[in-house]
Amino acid sequence: MTELGTLYLCPTPIGNLEDITLRVLKILKEVDLIAAEDTRVSIKLLNYFEIKTPLISYHEHNKRTQGPKLVSFLQEGKKIALVTDAGTPGLSDPGEDLAKDAIEAGIKVVPLPGAAAAICALVASGLSTKRFVFEGFLPKKTRERKQRLSELVSDQRTLVFYESPHRIKKTLKALKEILGNRQVVIAREMTKIHEEFIRGTLEEVMERFDNILPRGEMVIVIEGANREPKSTQKLGDNVGELELSGNDLVIKLKSEMQKNMIKGLAKRQALKKSAEELGLSRNEAYELLIK
Repeated sequence: MTELGTLYLCPTPIGNLEDITLRVLKILKEVDLIAAEDTRVSIKLLNYFEIKTPLISYHEHNKRTQGPKLVSFLQEGKKIALVTDAGTPGLSDPGEDLAKDAIEAGIKVVPLPGAAAAICALVASGLSTKRFVFEGFLPKKTRERKQRLSELVSDQRTLVFYESPHRIKKTLKALKEILGNRQVVIAREMTKIHEEFIRGTLEEVMERFDNILPRGEMVIVIEGANREPKSTQKLGDNVGELELSGNDLVIKLKSEMQKNMIKGLAKRQALKKSAEELGLSRNEAYELLIK
């Protein structure tokens, strides 16, 4: 009976090539095949370290056809190293699907420690690292993005996101609208020559990007919800006796209602418009207020 192969999850540098580990280099030389997110990117790394192992592409758009093929190779006893363009495979990329398929087929999966942009940004952010949650990339569609952020409003853990330079302004605006004006750190070009950590409130960082052109892949690290409830406030006579207590979706909903009523909308109209702005149905918003 043929002995099964092994799938190695090999982190690659997120910028500085010297950050690759000796063990990763050893594995990349010893395996039968390297599955890479973008072979054009990975070949540069392999050439730099004079590694001649054959490459095969495995990415989001071909995983359904390449995944079974790679699992078949593993079942034949081949050893495969999985690499992403930068960082640890399996984090916000299709590597998680290949690992899952391999495990279901009884294949041994070996993770190697190494670079991960989310962790590098978190530990250098100056925000709490005791408890955190990695959310990867937020949804591109406005409604889905608002829904995801609404689910995180009351989360007290430090929040970590990935974002591209052409979407960073829109994402920061959404974060401020839903989560409030919290402390945030933007880590960009980490381990590279122009590495930078931009710190401040969401408003301050948004103003910064009004004056400079966003460049490089970015990690957003934002503080979690306040542990201590805020002092009770009342919105105004038009809203009735509803009170704010805590940094959650209810607070945001009531705040938006107050703004819309100041603009002249009736209470019912303000509720409907505020719900739409937060990606909620009118009934969902009404239930929140009742509770």
